[in-house]
Amino acid sequence: MRDILKTEELDIPEGVTVEIKSRVIKVTGPRGTLTKNVRHVDMDIRALKAGKDKTKVTLAVWQGGRKHVACLRTIRSLINNMVIGVTKGFQYKMRAVYAHFPVNCIIQEQGQSLEIRNFLGEKTVRHVKMLDGVTISESKAQKDELILEGNDIENVSQSAASIQGSCRVRNKDIRKFLDGIYVSDRTTVSHD
Repeated sequence: MRDILKTEELDIPEGVTVEIKSRVIKVTGPRGTLTKNVRHVDMDIRALKAGKDKTKVTLAVWQGGRKHVACLRTIRSLINNMVIGVTKGFQYKMRAVYAHFPVNCIIQEQGQSLEIRNFLGEKTVRHVKMLDGVTISESKAQKDELILEGNDIENVSQSAASIQGSCRVRNKDIRKFLDGIYVSDRTTVSHD
């Protein structure tokens, strides 16, 4: 069954500007600018002034099926994540876990890449490059903890996934060999 009109709304906080031109969304805030192209989704996206110093983004799908209507909430969440990114920023914490051979993580290129040595005692050196706008640093408070920070949640989470994926255990029982670098915490850079 097709719905004639389905809509979603998102309030934009003060200090953040949203520009939408032919389904290319540009969000600017105190931490920087993020741009997202959503031309592959057929929907009306408008940034409306809602009173004094208030902006509202409205999303609408006309004559949409179930899967098409589901895209409304997806795009709303995408814009919301961009707003959080340019105001607070995203922070992922990762912990190195090992039973015997201590995993050695070396940050290179001013926090733009990571070198992993001695994983399961292997001689191979693993290199993981961070995506655009993501910086990696070592935690001062916790041993064997890495902190990834950035404005774009997709880049931060994909960089964390690349680190975790580079330390997969092969040809062994993964119930016994639990070594690796895993995400331990997902939060924002600035806490209110």
